Amino acid sequence: MAEQPLHEHTLGNGLRVVVCEDHVVPLAAVNIWYGVGSRHERAGRTGLAHLFEHLMFQGSANVAEGEHAALLESAGAAFNASTSFERTNYYETVPISHLELALWLEADRMGTLPAALTQANLDNQRDVVKNERRQRYDNQPYGTAFERLCALTFPDGHPYAHTPIGSMEDLDATTLEDCADFFATWYAPGNAVLSVVGDVDAEKTIAAVERYFGGIPTGPRKPPPRPGDLGPLSGVRGETLDEDVPSPAYFAMFTLPADGGDDIEAAELAVEILGGGSGSRLYDRMVRRDQIATEVWAGVTRLATGQSLAIVDAIGSEPDKIAAVLDEELARFAADGPDADETARATAQAERGFLEQTETVTGLANALSQNATQFDDPARVFTAPGRAAAVTADAIKEMAGRWLAPGGRTALTYGGTPS
Repeated sequence: MAEQPLHEHTLGNGLRVVVCEDHVVPLAAVNIWYGVGSRHERAGRTGLAHLFEHLMFQGSANVAEGEHAALLESAGAAFNASTSFERTNYYETVPISHLELALWLEADRMGTLPAALTQANLDNQRDVVKNERRQRYDNQPYGTAFERLCALTFPDGHPYAHTPIGSMEDLDATTLEDCADFFATWYAPGNAVLSVVGDVDAEKTIAAVERYFGGIPTGPRKPPPRPGDLGPLSGVRGETLDEDVPSPAYFAMFTLPADGGDDIEAAELAVEILGGGSGSRLYDRMVRRDQIATEVWAGVTRLATGQSLAIVDAIGSEPDKIAAVLDEELARFAADGPDADETARATAQAERGFLEQTETVTGLANALSQNATQFDDPARVFTAPGRAAAVTADAIKEMAGRWLAPGGRTALTYGGTPS
């Protein structure tokens, strides 16, 4: 990816601004990352970060309930938000003529959301989130697997031991005072990065950001982060679940290096070679050759302030055999490493994935916010393909031996005995 000029500016209240001009199409992508996610929640109030993702669309001092979305829709915008372990982000892509509308809406809810925090809004959005949990997690086959694996992998009270969806009990217990405290603590300008990419003039855009966001108070100093390091797992901690699922299955979780260094690049490529699609080792062994699974998949969740996570999902009638074969393939990979073709294919796929994430103004704005928030370097996005291409087979082998060793994981068995 060719590096594009970035224009950076920090407001007096701490809001960091990144602007990248791209004059191909008359669009502007506005993307704001707040450095708050489920890892910042306290015990007994899980799910607050995700609940706030919904509350932020319910109005502010100068925007009535439902008007935020209505104004963006009338402007022809595409918009949404998402919550993860480490951040919450809000984004809209608008015709360039409506850039200032998008900035004004984001500034109004950053500065004045508590004015619209009512018990009715809280009750309504709490019900929306609880219904989302039922539909996407509790009532889906294997829907709570990732949540259960995190609880198995991390000690009780660890910032990554629970996932962003939160628990029904904690959502029910959340009060208006909890919401006001959470907003005041985390939704401050100094805990946010605003990126704007598109057919914009950088100097005028920064002036507009100053105009709309500059008067928002700095807010309190955010609490220091709780440590998230864990290291490689030792031994196997497993659970067997008696649930109504279409087929027995085996799910495994491994810890990986934190995002931000060379090690995670090699570790993620190791996971890709092991289980990334129908060309992977696990698919070839379990589905094609041994026929003990009908589906196998492996993927990575990168985390910057703790151990990243790898998960392997295998659907098949004999989960005990799946676990045994997984150990065999992990041992073989740790001993021999990848061959030249596997390394070339995995690095090419990683490069393509990075490029696909940033080929639109929407994707590039998100990547700039991410790299500024997590690594204090928005331009780091432009070196991502090169980092993947530089990974060697020896580095992949070393990471596999350290982090993906046989017997170092947590696991869920749907039908069968834990292994």
